[in-house]
Amino acid sequence: MEASVEARLTSIENRLLVIERTLGVERPAPRPQQPRIYPPPPQQPAQPRAARPARDPVDLEELLGGRVLGWVGGVAVVLAAVFFLAMAIRNGWIDEPTRVVLAFAASAVLTAVGVWLYETKGRTQAARAAVAAGIAAFYASNAAATALYHLVMPVAGLVVAGMTGAIATALAVRWRSVEIAGLGLIGALLAPVLVGAGTSTSSLVFMTLALCATVGVLLWQRWGWLAALAYVLSAPQAASWIVEERHTRLGLALLVTGAFWLLYVVAALGYELRVPTAKLRVSSASLLFVNASLTALAGWALLDDVGNDQGATAWVIAVAAAHAALAFVVGRGRISNQIAALLVAVGAALGAAGLQLALSGPALVAGWTAEAVVLAWVSLRAADRRGQFASLVLLGAAALHVLAFEAPPNALAYGVDSVAHAVVALMLVVAAALIVGALIVELERPLWYTAATAGVYLCSVLVVQAAGARPEVVEQHSQLALSAFWAALGFAGLVAGLVRDRRPLRLAGLALLGLAVGKVFVVDLAALASLWRVASFLLLGLLLLAGAFAYQRMRKDPRPS
Repeated sequence: MEASVEARLTSIENRLLVIERTLGVERPAPRPQQPRIYPPPPQQPAQPRAARPARDPVDLEELLGGRVLGWVGGVAVVLAAVFFLAMAIRNGWIDEPTRVVLAFAASAVLTAVGVWLYETKGRTQAARAAVAAGIAAFYASNAAATALYHLVMPVAGLVVAGMTGAIATALAVRWRSVEIAGLGLIGALLAPVLVGAGTSTSSLVFMTLALCATVGVLLWQRWGWLAALAYVLSAPQAASWIVEERHTRLGLALLVTGAFWLLYVVAALGYELRVPTAKLRVSSASLLFVNASLTALAGWALLDDVGNDQGATAWVIAVAAAHAALAFVVGRGRISNQIAALLVAVGAALGAAGLQLALSGPALVAGWTAEAVVLAWVSLRAADRRGQFASLVLLGAAALHVLAFEAPPNALAYGVDSVAHAVVALMLVVAAALIVGALIVELERPLWYTAATAGVYLCSVLVVQAAGARPEVVEQHSQLALSAFWAALGFAGLVAGLVRDRRPLRLAGLALLGLAVGKVFVVDLAALASLWRVASFLLLGLLLLAGAFAYQRMRKDPRPS
């Protein structure tokens, strides 16, 4: 049907065309079709950002009734038991063994009641408070039985403390209770002190086991606060044992020092691995830094105390190398790159200290400049400015060492003791400044200026030395040569800057010319004899006139024509 209608319309159109041609009727030109203008689509209102869910307001009644009352009640129960025992002791009602038995029994009953309430009557804060009070009472009873009344041997007291800590840790992990974990692990770490075990090997072994358990709970439950707490409680005890045993068992003391360093590193890096973040945590960074510093210092002090200087230096360098290796391993894992940069910085600082102890002269400068380059490269890879700062510090330390020993400022008057040492040290500073400047783009120009200054200083020392400088004697011709060198180099820099239209070159040339003017008018005028003084002023004046003429004739007009 559609095809027949289309055919009929085509036939009618052809007939009309034939009739129009027969009658001579011209068809009007078709009107240009106007583009159809569509109204703009209605703009959708901007969707407001979803507001963050507001935190639930603190319910004071819930806080006081559900938490504060329970914990204050637990503290009050413990204090009541302590006051009762004190009153009974003062009045002579019970003897020492009975006091200890009653204290342990009350602690056990309080802990058991708290566990029963929490497991059967609802997970309430009151039940947790009762368990925490019972654990604290257990530790207090154990300390009284061992350190106060001496009814229990310290070894047995450590066993009781270990069992208490294990029970508290198990309950804390099961209930995810930070409070109980804190009490149990703190009590276990402090058990050698509480029971009066002293610095014996058994107390060290017990404290080490408690520290391992603390690190395990830290990594399992991701409780970051345990790392700093464990370090503060365990490091002084380990240090006491090491100091006590350093003369009789030095090798074992060093081994224990390294083992505790490794435990603290596992605690810090393990937490970073369990809870990764892009930023550097202050807690982990502080633990790593303090641990590295005290470990290096402890090992060095132990070996230096017995007169083993080489061993002490090797210990510091070994700790630095261990941190560099850790940085390499960490940089390939899921831990923040800033942690790797921190490890590199710590290793570099310890390496710098070790090099200071082991080396001297250009060898020390070489070590420091090499570390500066490595730190700059690591900071570039990790995008961390702390590594850049450490690199600049090491580069500055190398430059200061050169100015203090290899090529001091008085070398411009009296020469240097060893030309080879001065040349090698200054060339190392120049090369390191150029490389670090290429790696740290933000400081590229200042570091290149530093390298140029060090190069000019090296050439100046060589000019003075070649002119016949002698110690403690100001040679006339050497000072004239130095003034002439500065003035000629300044003139050459000015002309080169004008020819190549480089403003830094022109400014450097002007600075050298100004330096030469200052030396001639201050030093040469007072120290040189008449003939040498005339030659110095004449040479400087001619170069200054030539420089002024060149500047006026060759300087491009900065104004537009």
